[in-house]
Amino acid sequence: MIKIADAFLSGKAFIPFITCGDPDLETTAKLVRAAARSGADLIELGIPFSDPTAEGPVIQEANERALRAGTTTDKVFDLVQELRRDVAIPMVFMTYANVVFSYGTDRFLQNCAGAGIQGLILPDVPFEEKEEFDPACKAYGLELVSLIAPTSEDRIGRIAKEASGFVYCVSSLGVTGVRAEITTDIASMVQLVKREKDIPCAVGFGISTPEQARKMAAQADGVIVGSAIMKLVAKYGREAVPHVAEYVKEMKDAIRF
Repeated sequence: MIKIADAFLSGKAFIPFITCGDPDLETTAKLVRAAARSGADLIELGIPFSDPTAEGPVIQEANERALRAGTTTDKVFDLVQELRRDVAIPMVFMTYANVVFSYGTDRFLQNCAGAGIQGLILPDVPFEEKEEFDPACKAYGLELVSLIAPTSEDRIGRIAKEASGFVYCVSSLGVTGVRAEITTDIASMVQLVKREKDIPCAVGFGISTPEQARKMAAQADGVIVGSAIMKLVAKYGREAVPHVAEYVKEMKDAIRF
């Protein structure tokens, strides 16, 4: 049985984020398979939403293209079921509370489990409100991934104590997007988490180059990249698969210690 923890068993984990349905679901399936073959250890799949508040312009535009292409939550579930015939690495959904609520929380989580999803990231649900989802996730064997930000400070210990799957360390304030430089003290964030619980920590928001990935991986257990990948998809469309495959390989190679 696939678990999120599997992604962190053989060294530093590389975690790409892909918006489902941009430019279409057929291309998404090819991108996921290519990423898995190129060394991705876990894949975050974005379910498109009309108001993705945590996202910068690159992923917002990917959401808009996916919705215009007719991507629905049901079609995303079908996609994951199809991918599970040959993709053996963990996969998690990154989406928004409204997507889950409007679909029906119980039905959404049941379908996640049935399709072969290991966990859920809801960036608009603060730690203090996770009880709306956490018990239901546990009931279906899913892990609700907690996020911590540079401003979490005294909350980090409490969040870590109840975290499951991995802890998503937000490297920069604001929305997702490529950053020229990441100045957050990731090492001390990770240290605060590990003091409370032995759980993997992966860093996301702003990472785009192999150098940044290597620097972040030296301080954490994994690296998450979304905007840089979706920029390639925006540029190349249906021809993006080899470009994304090459990028994933380059990033994974950069974090092999």
